[in-house]
Amino acid sequence: MAQSATSRPAAFKEQIMRFAPAAAALSLFLVTTASVTTAQDPDADPRAAALIMEGRALLSAGDTQAAIDAFEAALAVDPAYTPIFLELAAAARQDGLQGKAIRFYREALIRDPDNFAAISGEGEALVEKGALEKAKRNLARLESLCGANCPETVSLQGVIDAGPPARLAAETPQDGPTSN
Repeated sequence: MAQSATSRPAAFKEQIMRFAPAAAALSLFLVTTASVTTAQDPDADPRAAALIMEGRALLSAGDTQAAIDAFEAALAVDPAYTPIFLELAAAARQDGLQGKAIRFYREALIRDPDNFAAISGEGEALVEKGALEKAKRNLARLESLCGANCPETVSLQGVIDAGPPARLAAETPQDGPTSN
């Protein structure tokens, strides 16, 4: 009995020593593969890309609802393409729906947490809603990620410095909010 008790730790140690190099190699392979696959930014499906271009043209022409329809169609064609959410957010902001735009920016950030355009856009939409403190948090995050001279940081800083739009500043308590 004493012999079997001392041989168990030795057998366990032998098993570990036998399989540790293979386990280490496998884990290294998995870490490398995972980091490579997450680093790639996939291109949009060609049909979705065409719908995005159509949506941008409609948005620049001022037809926000048709642009939103085109962007939503692109999202249906290629739901994995995150930049569509940025386009939807821009259209919602142009339509005066800052709350909806913030939701789209947050969806983009769930998919890509360090997306500078989404952080900046969400901050700008927050300023348009009157939430300056939250927008300043986005600015601090951008400054820590890409620096003070990054185009997204400069853009958000300018919007924060300008403050909320006049329509929010002119509201009185009895009028109630006009934004979503």
